[in-house]
Amino acid sequence: MSISRRVAQALLLVGVFLGVWVFWWEPRRLLVKEVPILLDDWPASLSGLRIAVLTDLHVGSPFNGMARLEEIVRRTNERRPDLICLLGDYMKGRIAGRLVLPEEWAPALGRLHAPLGVYAVLGNHDHWFDAPRVAKALQAAGIRVLEDKAVSLSFGGEEFWLGGISDYREARHDVRGTLRQVTDDAPILLMTHNPDLFPQTPPRVSLLLAGHTHGGQVLLPFLGALIVPSNYGSRYLAGHIIEHGAHLYVATGTGMSYLPVRFRVPPTIPILTIESPAHPGVAGLRERFFEAH
Repeated sequence: MSISRRVAQALLLVGVFLGVWVFWWEPRRLLVKEVPILLDDWPASLSGLRIAVLTDLHVGSPFNGMARLEEIVRRTNERRPDLICLLGDYMKGRIAGRLVLPEEWAPALGRLHAPLGVYAVLGNHDHWFDAPRVAKALQAAGIRVLEDKAVSLSFGGEEFWLGGISDYREARHDVRGTLRQVTDDAPILLMTHNPDLFPQTPPRVSLLLAGHTHGGQVLLPFLGALIVPSNYGSRYLAGHIIEHGAHLYVATGTGMSYLPVRFRVPPTIPILTIESPAHPGVAGLRERFFEAH
């Protein structure tokens, strides 16, 4: 066999392997990721707060039908978070998959449970479909929708605020109006869909939670993410980002929009543990991963 033929066969095998990885294996995976988040201004009395972050479910996109959603709900509940934040884009993208109506998927999300409750904001795909209808379905399932609203919550006898900011591109995203609803100096967590809101978030906010980017959905070695739906490129691509003392966490989501592919950005449910530097156990925190088979 000639060298050129062997090279051609090797390239064919690599192509088949990558195709299976990108179009089948990785989109079908589901990781649960325990993530420690250390916040300098977070009080020790609130240390250990655990938040499950679900975003970009895109129900109806390839590999993300109702069975997959039920699995996501089950896996999230198994981790027993104190609080669950839903960051939008429940509806599928405009190309691949099939349309699943809010009245179909919302009851499944209604089976999420956490002591401090389940709260939601809407994403751009939800606005493109019908934002009032999506919000109504979530509320009917017992999920509180925080579109430019803030609520006071209590963990371990200590108060903090949770605010929801509407989508950066498709709604008012009224940060100032939301923060005016905060009536004391308790810590503030904000949730929104698009991380491009981060530069508008004042230092008064301890942490902003966002999704939208899918982590680029395809992350190439050396080149990084080729397509990121953000005005800031890969600056707010994924994970825990700190700028000028302000904190952002961008979750990469579980669904897909437009192209039904994932490469080195597996569908992930992050469970954040918010910690204070004053908490004695903070030095031992490590990320842990759990995969559903």
